[in-house]
Amino acid sequence: MTSLKDATVLVTGANGGLGTALVDAALRRGARHVYAAARNPKEWGDERVTPLQLDLTDPDSIERAAAQAGDVTVLINNAAVFPRGDLLTAPVQDVREAVDANLLGPILVVRAFAPGLLAAKGALVNIGSVLSWFAVGKAHSVSKAGLWMATNAFRLELAPQGVHVLGVYPGPIDTPMQPGDDRSGMSRPADIAAATYDALEAGEFELIPDAMAAKVHGALSQPVTALYPALAAG
Repeated sequence: MTSLKDATVLVTGANGGLGTALVDAALRRGARHVYAAARNPKEWGDERVTPLQLDLTDPDSIERAAAQAGDVTVLINNAAVFPRGDLLTAPVQDVREAVDANLLGPILVVRAFAPGLLAAKGALVNIGSVLSWFAVGKAHSVSKAGLWMATNAFRLELAPQGVHVLGVYPGPIDTPMQPGDDRSGMSRPADIAAATYDALEAGEFELIPDAMAAKVHGALSQPVTALYPALAAG
């Protein structure tokens, strides 16, 4: 179990809807200090929060952030990008950026912060998605599926050394990343942040916080047509 009380937390993608909720919820639960990391960090107006420049597609930026925030005890990989094009037709650069930002970047962040997490017997939280298991997100799904497996692999490496690893796999969240005007059925960022910290404090390995994610996850053991019924019609 990992308590947020007196923890030093780093949240990537802290400017976004879920990132902001994770920062706020960590403070409410008694975190001593939060590094709010973003490509273009903002001021928070709270002495407990330190804005931190971190670009997941830039290995040098990651190393600089780790040098500035070596006291992190809870690392939350939350930042992500979501290109909308198809794998066959989208610009290759969009696909590359998704893999760099959503998979390779978080791996490099964990590697950079691992010494501090190991010393503190801390925790790693990777924010995945229902699209880790559902291909409709195209390049985003590919990158998030990779993050799902990387999270499992990190758990096997870090758990024996005392670092807890939690993977979080929500369905749609009401944030600017979600297109369209219909927000019905989406989770609130504050609810996902609270559930994430509840799961972390309870020592859980995975959090599947909503009905959509549970349904998709449950279909993984079934034939592929359970997730993609259109294939059966062919």
